[in-house]
Amino acid sequence: MSTLGKGLTILTIILLAGIGLVVWKAKYGAHKDEGITHLTKEDMEILLKDANPMMLKRLAEDPEMKKKQVENIREFLAIASQARKSGLAKDEAVKSELEDVRAEVLAVNYDREKNKDKGQGPPFASVTKEEVDAFYQTAGNEAKFEQFIKRKIEEAKKEGKLTKDPTEEELAQVKDLYAKVRIYAKEAEEKAAGLGEDYNRQVELQVKLQQSQYLTRLYAEKVLAEKVKATDEEVQKYIAEHPEFDPKDKKSKAEEILQRAKGGEDFTKLAREFSEDPGSKEKGGLYESVKTGQMLPEFEQAALALEPGQIAPNPVETQYGYHIIKLEKKGAAKDETGQEVPSYDVRHILISTTFSDPESPFSQPVSLMEKIKAEIEGEKEKKVLADIVARNPIEIAEDFEVKVPEMPEQPAITPEMMEQLQRQSKNGAPLDGETKKPAAKKNTKK
Repeated sequence: MSTLGKGLTILTIILLAGIGLVVWKAKYGAHKDEGITHLTKEDMEILLKDANPMMLKRLAEDPEMKKKQVENIREFLAIASQARKSGLAKDEAVKSELEDVRAEVLAVNYDREKNKDKGQGPPFASVTKEEVDAFYQTAGNEAKFEQFIKRKIEEAKKEGKLTKDPTEEELAQVKDLYAKVRIYAKEAEEKAAGLGEDYNRQVELQVKLQQSQYLTRLYAEKVLAEKVKATDEEVQKYIAEHPEFDPKDKKSKAEEILQRAKGGEDFTKLAREFSEDPGSKEKGGLYESVKTGQMLPEFEQAALALEPGQIAPNPVETQYGYHIIKLEKKGAAKDETGQEVPSYDVRHILISTTFSDPESPFSQPVSLMEKIKAEIEGEKEKKVLADIVARNPIEIAEDFEVKVPEMPEQPAITPEMMEQLQRQSKNGAPLDGETKKPAAKKNTKK
């Protein structure tokens, strides 16, 4: 879902405000799995109070940005609400994930609160080895950990985040952390009443957002992605309505150039005149010592089907456009290990069918088909999300105050300081007040 990842500045601030994995715990006790249907002025201000000052400053200075972020959060929470209505939160695996989040975040918050006067230290440092050993001696905890780690490994492999099984050392570290988290989570629940109303309220709000974030991502992957997917019929309809995206003219141009090459015109000159491949255009379309497997399969298959000096009978279509291909020679080249592998020299003329976003000069070009599908799916996404928001009303107070804490005034950078900084970046020269050891002289004696 493309819009879900755009501009969620407030949400980013909230989720990164020092609470890594947050959990919702109902006031002073019972835990429920409920979503957020409204956020008051006080709620928003509580959520933002520990945020990064620079991010808060940016938000406070731009009312339009603030308004847009509220709209994005409303959409985000509506999707989470719809996910719950669909029964996604009742799935056993999902329920386990939500409970894991609950335990982890209770522990993270309690660890910070309990040890706030002890300075910076590693997480859960005050949980002893004896406590961890006792945890696993309690009936059922060892089995719960085995289920937990099995699920996590399967999910990580499925998502491509893990390509091999973790080592014994890594498993031991996870097992130790698993116990510490649950030891502190239990202690946090037992001492909730003494942690204060403000603390409990902030944790409650934070965890609801975290659970909503998880459900939103899951629902987007499992349900929404399929709903907004462009069909072949929709693609053809779009092309009919937008002839500027029809690749027929590009193909016709490629066929005309191909006939000129077949007719005896100099292939190198044609490439320099017509090719839209910046990597080979000035070299007359030439790529030398191409090892097999380097080019796109359809390009390479067409090139290697030729004899040296031959031109492919038809333009070859790839994701980049239409290629007019001429094989120069076949040979061999050395790979990274120094072994000889088959290679070839090839010229081509590319008539591109890719699209570059003029509003994003650093973005990578995409094929026209990708562009068409993105346009279709973007429109479908807007309609689907509008429907979800309408069916899942979320109330968010927009009159909350973005309080920016005072920041120490930074000294002005003088021209002299700037010159010193530039000199240092170029040749390692020290700033004033620093000393730099002279480089050791090389021993030139043999």
